[in-house]
Amino acid sequence: GIIMKVFIIVFLFGMGLLLNANEIQRPDDLFTLMQEKLLGNWRLSEAKDQIDTNSYKHPAVFPLIGTNKVAITFKMIGGDSTLQEDLLPDTAKQMVTMYHCYDMACSKLKATHYCVKQNQPELFANTNESTPNRIVFDCDMSTELCRSNEDHVHQIIHEFSNGNKHLKTSYLSWENQQLKDNSSIYHFDKIDQK
Repeated sequence: GIIMKVFIIVFLFGMGLLLNANEIQRPDDLFTLMQEKLLGNWRLSEAKDQIDTNSYKHPAVFPLIGTNKVAITFKMIGGDSTLQEDLLPDTAKQMVTMYHCYDMACSKLKATHYCVKQNQPELFANTNESTPNRIVFDCDMSTELCRSNEDHVHQIIHEFSNGNKHLKTSYLSWENQQLKDNSSIYHFDKIDQK
């Protein structure tokens, strides 16, 4: 009777907590999570750990493999209102992505990617697809670039593993309104804890 009812209530409450632990429902929560997990310097993982990608073989990138040189770094700027990502600093493939709240209420989390392709796709966080270990940004389809046939980064995905000390970042490119075969995907390991 009563013991079974209490057990069922506790079980259902516990399941609800587990389900909610995997969801990011609010853009401001996602922005906080990004700061907690990304801030600091990261090096490119060893070649053997660059799984499902050949991006590290690019002549501008390969010299960073096996070194402790910063290959991606994240820092807060603009009075802590913007998270700046600097990918492959001081190389021919250097790119920057700025992440910030779209408005004062942080109704959306926006990213602008300043690409070596000489365009600047604008993306919004996909809170339905994002989890504490996988952060997804999708191209803003209200912009001309995202709807175009031009080669551009159409999705950015940050994936965390190894206690948040390993980062896989994918810059999925689209051309002619479809996913390209040769998107840039990199694996990084945390250098420091900032």
